[in-house]
Amino acid sequence: STSQEPGSRRSEGSNTHTELAEASRKLSVYHLSSSRERRWEAQERCSPTPHRNSAASSSVATTSLFPISPHTCPSPSIAAAGTFAVPPLRGAAARTRICQRLKEKSLHRAASAPPSKIHFQDVEEDQSSLYNFLYPSKELLPDDKEMSIFDHLEELRARIFISVLAVGASIIGCFAFSKDIIKILEAPVSVQGVRFLQLSPGEFFFTTLKVSGYCGLLIGSPIILYEIIAFVLPGLTKDERKFLGPIVLGSSVLFYLGILFSYTVLAPAALNFFVNYAEGAVESIWSIDQYFEFVLVLLFSTGLSFQVPVIQLLLGQVGLVSSEQMLSIWRYVVVGAVVAAAVLTPSTDPLTQMLLAGPLLGLYLGGAWMVRLTGR
Repeated sequence: STSQEPGSRRSEGSNTHTELAEASRKLSVYHLSSSRERRWEAQERCSPTPHRNSAASSSVATTSLFPISPHTCPSPSIAAAGTFAVPPLRGAAARTRICQRLKEKSLHRAASAPPSKIHFQDVEEDQSSLYNFLYPSKELLPDDKEMSIFDHLEELRARIFISVLAVGASIIGCFAFSKDIIKILEAPVSVQGVRFLQLSPGEFFFTTLKVSGYCGLLIGSPIILYEIIAFVLPGLTKDERKFLGPIVLGSSVLFYLGILFSYTVLAPAALNFFVNYAEGAVESIWSIDQYFEFVLVLLFSTGLSFQVPVIQLLLGQVGLVSSEQMLSIWRYVVVGAVVAAAVLTPSTDPLTQMLLAGPLLGLYLGGAWMVRLTGR
């Protein structure tokens, strides 16, 4: 029995060593499985796409992120058993690389998506309409060329000279037919028996100069507008050029419509109100200078007030105001239209004020509707 005792001790020591090795191996497998599961959780947190353990995950995403194994991967428990086909991810650098790839793919999808599917808050600042309007890129400026400040001033001087020459020729032509123009402007009250007189020797002469100046400016305004467009056109982008034509045409049409509305509706209503109010008390003998000052100011102020839709379209295209914001302040617009009509009309009667406030309010609502049609 004493001779077998050392062998028994060696056998017991060997069994103990084997049990320790088996326990160490099981512990290392457990730690490996736990580590891989933690890596899977980290990847799922940073990835917006379905994780690669899912059977419904797309093969495109799996191939782009993990090119070694294009098929769907087993669960982490199977991977711990040694059947995991894709090499495990190691360290924070691998997780950072995965997140970076996913971010690049999401940016690529946002760039290739149609404009209707891109939300405004996801667009960066340099892609906004206001930023492009203020700082257009060179690709958006087809006729952009480098010019010094002296070249710009020289071009501006030439275009101003052409505009002044055109307006001067129009004024001279209107002065040659000034008496006929004056008779046309006297028509709204001439049928009411109103007579005109001059209170000083040169009053009628200076009145004809004033009428010729206003009419010449009105006739020469298309040439002025053309020179302005030709000066600023090289600095406009392609989209702004497409938008420039309707704006210029609409502005011109609205201005002449405002003058026509003032001559046919607004001025006769205001003048007839004054004539009927004074009837039976005083005889209507008006100063020729004060009459034409009243009529000309009323005509041009009405034409300028009809530019409200143009201003709304410009603000909407730039992105400063939307159609919903324009319609949400309609109560303030009503008050503003009444105040603007009181300022623009040279008379103090409420009839003229309301006749101008009504079209102003209608033009504002029409401008908001047009802004909504453009998608703003």
